[in-house]
Amino acid sequence: MAIPIRLTVNGKSIDAQVEPHTLLVQFLRDNLRLTGTHVGCDTAQCGACTVHLDGRAVKSCNMLAVQADGMQVTTIEGLSANGELHPMQEAFRECHGLQCGFCTPGMVMAATALLRDRPSADAETIREQLDGNLCRCTGYHNIVRAVQQGQAMMQAPVAAE
Repeated sequence: MAIPIRLTVNGKSIDAQVEPHTLLVQFLRDNLRLTGTHVGCDTAQCGACTVHLDGRAVKSCNMLAVQADGMQVTTIEGLSANGELHPMQEAFRECHGLQCGFCTPGMVMAATALLRDRPSADAETIREQLDGNLCRCTGYHNIVRAVQQGQAMMQAPVAAE
């Protein structure tokens, strides 16, 4: 029996019917076609499915879509604005904070939430806070560098046009 839900995803109001057992990651990928949220482990261990739920980083493979009813969800697709990458996305690109790219959306989402809550996090704190997001390709050095560059870009004053 489908259950009605209403939520806001990347700024758009969504009304949908979901089966009670549908995971949020499945809803985002299969129903809304937001495939930037990746399914890595299905056990909330890798962080590839990280999204923002009411501004908090959560692993969307570990919660049901019905639990997001009435909430705001932001996926990697929702970070960029007006065709411009979010500063953290740009920093990952510039610092080569990715190799295969599979973990990157989850890393970016976790990093942006971290820096919103702790804008002056140092490298040690960044490493500690990203420990729930796994990367099988890199040694994490460029990821931490990318987060630090994204941090600087997010704190830089916006140039007057």
